[in-house]
Amino acid sequence: MTDMSTAITRQIVLDTETTGMNQIGAHYEGHKIIEIGAVEVINRRLTGNNFHVYLKPDRLVDPEAFGVHGIADEFLLDKPVFADVVDEFLDYIRGAELVIHNASFDIGFYGL
Repeated sequence: MTDMSTAITRQIVLDTETTGMNQIGAHYEGHKIIEIGAVEVINRRLTGNNFHVYLKPDRLVDPEAFGVHGIADEFLLDKPVFADVVDEFLDYIRGAELVIHNASFDIGFYGL
């Protein structure tokens, strides 16, 4: 039996911004992630091991989405694409319990 007082709990608290969402059908189809922000929490304490990246989508940000997050198309032009950072991101979250802000929305964009 595991002694709960010494068990290590690693969580990643994750938030995502996107180019928008569909009103009909799967909300994520045709839209892209443009920002990933994550913080590591071990035993309910922030560790300072954070992950943050802006991403260049292959489409424009919908005006409604811009109204939510304020991330402009021009700002994203020189950012990496998701394929360039996906391995680093997966290494960062590997083995952790994910705590996702608005998970029902975000999860479709990750294909999880």
